[in-house]
Amino acid sequence: MKYNEEIERLQIELLKMQTHVKNNGLRIALIFEGRDAAGKGGTLKRITENLNPRGARVVALEKPSDREKTQWYFQRYVSHLPAGGEIVLFDRSWYNRAMVEPVMGYCTDEQHKRFLKYAPEFEKLLVKSGIQLFKFYFSVSKKEQNNRFKSRETDPLKQYKLSPVDKQAQELWDQYSIRKFEMLNSTNRSLTPWTIIRSDDKKKARINCIKNILLNVDYEEKIAEKHLQFDSEIVISGIDEIKIMEDNLLNPELLPG
Repeated sequence: MKYNEEIERLQIELLKMQTHVKNNGLRIALIFEGRDAAGKGGTLKRITENLNPRGARVVALEKPSDREKTQWYFQRYVSHLPAGGEIVLFDRSWYNRAMVEPVMGYCTDEQHKRFLKYAPEFEKLLVKSGIQLFKFYFSVSKKEQNNRFKSRETDPLKQYKLSPVDKQAQELWDQYSIRKFEMLNSTNRSLTPWTIIRSDDKKKARINCIKNILLNVDYEEKIAEKHLQFDSEIVISGIDEIKIMEDNLLNPELLPG
């Protein structure tokens, strides 16, 4: 099936899912994390472009204000969590403190350690309260990330995506890999697991991420599950990614993005 046809078919399923979520007062939160230029934004756009914006919203927070810096770390995210009948998609989330902040020196080592300890407890409370929580990490290779940065530099419609932090992503690649391993190792729990999306091929990443969501939410008139089976080379469990990283920690060039 051609990409556009498959995306349209999956977007119809997303609309069915949203109707079910609204009619049954469900609460769904989806977290999208990953390195810069990993393809999160394009996937978010394809997921939401045909959904009713009254019941589906993307949360992409700016850097914390001076006031927010004095609050409990998770506090500014709590107000954005879904109410009954809502789907909320976080374009980056509280996991800023797991990778970007420690690598760039925006938090202390103690703050980082505390985050890794308490994030699973925070998420456990969310799930126990009835929120369906999905955590996606988009994994891009170093070479493909560099290609996408170069594209952004020359494309006037994409230049806004290139930030000073992005420009350091390549030289800090190994540091991000270490933080990614720590994050997955500390926060991949059976109740709140990570799902890794291999995203060097953007189109395959989008299709397989959406299939994974649809497969894991019950809703009326769902198409046969055989049509929602994802590619196991694109969608990887968090625990499998940890094992891969453990095997390659001594050789950073082999670490997945």
